[in-house]
Amino acid sequence: MSAVLAVDGVTVRLGGRVAVHDVTLRVDRGELVGLLGPNGAGKTTLLRTALGLLRPDAGTVTVNGQRARPGRIPIGYVPQRHEFAWDFPLSIEQVVMTGRTGRLGVRRRPGVDDWRAVDEALERVRMSALRTRPAGELSGGQRQRVLVARALALQPDVLLLDEPFTGLDMPTQELLAALFASLAHEGRAVLMTTHDLAAAVFGCDRLVLLNGTVVADGAPDELAADSDVWMRTFGVSAESPLLRTLKAVA
Repeated sequence: MSAVLAVDGVTVRLGGRVAVHDVTLRVDRGELVGLLGPNGAGKTTLLRTALGLLRPDAGTVTVNGQRARPGRIPIGYVPQRHEFAWDFPLSIEQVVMTGRTGRLGVRRRPGVDDWRAVDEALERVRMSALRTRPAGELSGGQRQRVLVARALALQPDVLLLDEPFTGLDMPTQELLAALFASLAHEGRAVLMTTHDLAAAVFGCDRLVLLNGTVVADGAPDELAADSDVWMRTFGVSAESPLLRTLKAVA
């Protein structure tokens, strides 16, 4: 069976610089895959390429066998919170409805099915009671939950998460981690970038270590036992706090 998300030999140049090169990875239905690497490793570039927002200089990205195109393929995307314009005068439910824009187009008004998808998405992130509140009034954790609901409103086959736990309190991290695992269990393909080693090792079915290209790809317990791949990925020494942290959580 072919992967839901398939990245094959992808190279992307940004401003004349190679951001990622010859990247190949798969995410199958029912998998939660963690994408880890240092700052500048190309993680966000890879997600944006999977969305069809960046065109690869070489290689292909397909979702269910179709080339990635913005608004054409059901991919839910949760950006980092600072990438969203929170000062725009929208309620929470209106922000979540923007996740349906690709299906609605610019002229069609939301219908019953669209509002039902919004209702279900808000319920899953436990934000239904606040749906009419202005989005600009939310806390950091609430904003992250709204962005997740916005991605879920599309009812996607693939969910891409860019550092979803950064700056969140522990209860919100636990809520979202449980939700992501549940979404994968329901049959979605979930790819998540994160710097949270504990969340990756304990929560993901598979880890992909990236630094310009894929350095390693395997089960969390297998990779956690291999210090060499982490040193090559992050450019750290054997005495690095990163490796000590990894041993503590593995």
